[in-house]
Amino acid sequence: MSNNAEQPSPDLFFEVLTSYQKSAALKAALELDLFTAIGDTPATAAEIAARRNASARGVRILCDYLTILGFLEKLWDRYALRPDSAVFLDRQSPAYAGGAAEFLLAPPLTRAFDQLADAVRKGGVAHSDLGTLEPEHPVWIHFARGMAQMMVPPAQALAELVPLDSNRPAKILDISASHGMYGIAFARKNANARFVALDWAPVLEVARENARAAGVEDRFSTIAGSAFDVDLGRDYNAVLIPNFLHHFDVSTCVRFLKKVHDALRAGGCVAIVEFVPNADRITPPEVASFSLVMLATTPAGDAYTFAEFKEMLHQAGFNSAEQHPLPSSAQTAVIAKKEGPL
Repeated sequence: MSNNAEQPSPDLFFEVLTSYQKSAALKAALELDLFTAIGDTPATAAEIAARRNASARGVRILCDYLTILGFLEKLWDRYALRPDSAVFLDRQSPAYAGGAAEFLLAPPLTRAFDQLADAVRKGGVAHSDLGTLEPEHPVWIHFARGMAQMMVPPAQALAELVPLDSNRPAKILDISASHGMYGIAFARKNANARFVALDWAPVLEVARENARAAGVEDRFSTIAGSAFDVDLGRDYNAVLIPNFLHHFDVSTCVRFLKKVHDALRAGGCVAIVEFVPNADRITPPEVASFSLVMLATTPAGDAYTFAEFKEMLHQAGFNSAEQHPLPSSAQTAVIAKKEGPL
């Protein structure tokens, strides 16, 4: 064997097995609001501990570990925020994203991964009580509150991709609206646009709060219930479907897209936002790995390729589809029109 051949190593094995320690450390830092305590002024462990009523030893060990992970910098005995941490993890930043941990580390999600081997054997969530598709599942309130701020840039980008006639009234339907940021982005860009948010009733209260804060509540209305069961209404200029179809199998998606097709006016469009892996299903890794989340938490969901979305849309009556990567996001917009003039 050549001396230059790569030697087998157990490093990856142990790195993956201990990855829970990384998420636990970050979760602890967010619970203590450690990044905000540091802010824009480097501080010692004792100073940070005093601001958070914590042990100086505990803070020192946690901050050292966060430095190893790349969240902090250590300057002699003082800790400072790395640029990404300053933008996304300091609560004083307008782009604060720490609330996402409340959803991503919610017990209903983490428990599902404890039973992943059973999910693999079954081909979907191991037990029904571990899934996230039950009516009014509380995890979606965590999602709505925790993920809203992170969705602003892709929502604004999607609104740019779907132009509306500014001189004519428009009606937008936001399916599985959650925080409502996608519909809000359309309403803020188009002064003549009204948007309808569809989701479970408790989640819609979060969307209503965000619409009020954005100053568009007077052009906001809701439909509460299951998107499969309720009457969607008619004559929409656009129907937005962010982060919804990945929960279901292909035939269910086609059935729902036919319902969406019926709800659109001629010339209107559907705008799907999803994790869309390449045809090999392993790239890009941060996108392709989302399939595992669907295996653990849904009966038959998946991360679908663009070719699969294109075929679903074709079966639902849409004759063209385009994909557009959304900036500041790992997600892609898949957009298709219903034939006919507006």
